[in-house]
Amino acid sequence: MKFVLVISILTTLALLALGVVVALYHHKNASARDINLIGEVARVDTGLNPEGTVIVGGELWPAKSNDGAPISSRARVRVVGFEDHLALVERCD
Repeated sequence: MKFVLVISILTTLALLALGVVVALYHHKNASARDINLIGEVARVDTGLNPEGTVIVGGELWPAKSNDGAPISSRARVRVVGFEDHLALVERCD
């Protein structure tokens, strides 16, 4: 009887460990996708002076005005590139 209990516990632990590995694998693959935001239109969330945040594709991104000029919040901008961790944006006309 003890043998069956030990086998059951070990099987349960192995299945839990497998579930964790599968979840981590899926998380890694989801975050490794290429993100191509260049050319996308965004809305300024926190005014850019020259740095702030924009909402593009439903996500909040740190951003910087491409020419260094301030851009007020709620303005429409277009992503033109990236510099380090910042999206470079310019005002849409």
